Amino acid sequence: MKLSVDQQSAVNKLEKLRVGALFMEPGTGKTLTALKLIESSKADWVLFMVPFQTKQNLKDELTKWNFKMPYRIEGVESLSNSDRLYLELLAEIKKHKRTFMVVDESLKIKNRAAKRTQRIMELGSLSYYRLILNGTPISRNILDLWTQMEFLSPKILKMRFSQFENTFIEYKYLPDEKRLIYKDQYNIDYLYSLIEPYVFDSKLNLEISKLNQNVEYSISNTDEYQEIRAEFLFSLSSMRDVDFLAYTQKMQMSYTLDSGKIKCIDELIKDNPEPTILFCKYVKTQDYLKERYPQCKVLTYGKGTFGLNLQAYKNMIFVDKTWDYAQLEQAQRRIYRIGQENDVKFFYLTGDVGLEKMIDKCIRKKTSILDEFKKSSKEELANVI
Repeated sequence: MKLSVDQQSAVNKLEKLRVGALFMEPGTGKTLTALKLIESSKADWVLFMVPFQTKQNLKDELTKWNFKMPYRIEGVESLSNSDRLYLELLAEIKKHKRTFMVVDESLKIKNRAAKRTQRIMELGSLSYYRLILNGTPISRNILDLWTQMEFLSPKILKMRFSQFENTFIEYKYLPDEKRLIYKDQYNIDYLYSLIEPYVFDSKLNLEISKLNQNVEYSISNTDEYQEIRAEFLFSLSSMRDVDFLAYTQKMQMSYTLDSGKIKCIDELIKDNPEPTILFCKYVKTQDYLKERYPQCKVLTYGKGTFGLNLQAYKNMIFVDKTWDYAQLEQAQRRIYRIGQENDVKFFYLTGDVGLEKMIDKCIRKKTSILDEFKKSSKEELANVI
């Protein structure tokens, strides 16, 4: 396959380097670009670390593109659970002179304290070439970048995490709670100047139209929702973060299969009979939708947002809202990507309760619902949720 202009530009920029980042939006063909970069190097072995559920997808891609170099594919998550796998990979890297290590969906190593991150870092330090791939390299704030750049090379930022934090983040320390609140980001131009030589950033531009439509519906029975909401507000003063997230999950689940929502889906599918994907959050929702709409593909966030190329579908209905902007963008790029020849439509269902509007606000601001919760007073939450 001939490379696109952006793909060739990425190869031209990074092929002379031993480390690099492809921050290319989902659907822009970063896998093929990575393979071309590997083939342009002097690597003698390739280690691909990918989300576990995409291992077979990558293997299929390597076969499709006739990739000839010796390689191994492992799931990033597996490094947390298997000492044997970690020791095997360490030994394998040491057997080769020029290992090329690729970490796909590199946001999975943003937590510097996680065991898998620490092990990825160690494997990377022994690899001659290092490449990270991600369509959304920042999920919450620029602190997500530190481990990704540190994996590539400590010489890029030349600062410890605490220095990075002090240089680019305005924060406030709460001694009673022993935690930091991040307030703002600054010196972004300086940060960009440090990482720009090693990063290729690409936007997806297709010659097809993309319709985004918010579809409002009335929840027919809000009794369970209101009961959970009242319990939530009563417990608010002593609530921990984990309790808050549990309550919001319970509230959202209470109307996940509401008859008003199902009627709305029925009408959308009737009016848009082309191949359709339904995205939801809960297993019970997925099971119900699969039975009711056998003509549609039903996926859940997380597993369904990585590694799938579904250009045969033209429509996508977001049945349940997700609070994670990166998940939403990944889901959209399953059909809005290189190889899509038809116009696509995205429908976002919005129920008439406050929680739905709060989730939309978080997506627009690319913040977590937990952060919004912490910024709000009890009175504000009572009016919003």
